[in-house]
Amino acid sequence: MLHLLKIDLKKLTSYRTFWIVCGLYFLTLGFGAASGMELLKLLANTFEKFGQELNINRIPLYHFPDVWMNLVWFSGLIKIVLAIMVVISITNEYTYRTLRQNIIDGMSRSQFLLSKILTNVLLSLMSVAMIFVVGLVTGMIYSPEIRISQMLTDLEFFPAYFLEIFFFLSYALMLGILIQRSGLTIILLLLSQMVETIITANIDNYVPWLIPYFPMKSIWNLIEFPLPRYAFQEIKDYITFGTVVTVIAWTLVFNYISYFKLKRADI
Repeated sequence: MLHLLKIDLKKLTSYRTFWIVCGLYFLTLGFGAASGMELLKLLANTFEKFGQELNINRIPLYHFPDVWMNLVWFSGLIKIVLAIMVVISITNEYTYRTLRQNIIDGMSRSQFLLSKILTNVLLSLMSVAMIFVVGLVTGMIYSPEIRISQMLTDLEFFPAYFLEIFFFLSYALMLGILIQRSGLTIILLLLSQMVETIITANIDNYVPWLIPYFPMKSIWNLIEFPLPRYAFQEIKDYITFGTVVTVIAWTLVFNYISYFKLKRADI
């Protein structure tokens, strides 16, 4: 498997677009995740202009253990950038005929797909590692006291974050294999949430129990929006087993569809 991963990474790293998009993604991931405190300071200054006071130290945005859930949720918003890189990667295989060349050179179609899946796993793990480092650094800077017990609390959000990223990259890979055109695939990827929202809005009165099982809805349910808890609202600050199973099931479906298409396609 390591050999297959190396083959795919060698192709990816030869694309200038890969370095640009990945660089943009990880820079945005790092700076975006760490900019929350600056946003709070801006809000505090705005409150002062209206003669009111906002004590940002009472909002534990980067305090352990809140920092883990907060960063994981907000980092999930920019996963679309990494998914676009996956789309470009797979559609280039068709555009430049490298998929056909790999098959001619002796790689099976299942091995080709596995190389792409392994790359998605690697990109997902890199995202998790970067968010963990950012969270660890910012948590140690802003937490009023540092205790190991607090640092180890809520770490289950990281496996959930890995699932979210890998799910979305698998979805992007499937779309790229089905459509084989980067522009059209990226448009559909960007519109996926809106299309699903329209569908669920129209069936809400008939089968509301089905809505949480829709693919995009399932990853939104995986990690809930954390900020309402600072307005004394109750949120789901844990990972539910049912949502995890739903996300894993959809991920398996996406990769199986990719395999089925590759197996039957005339390349």
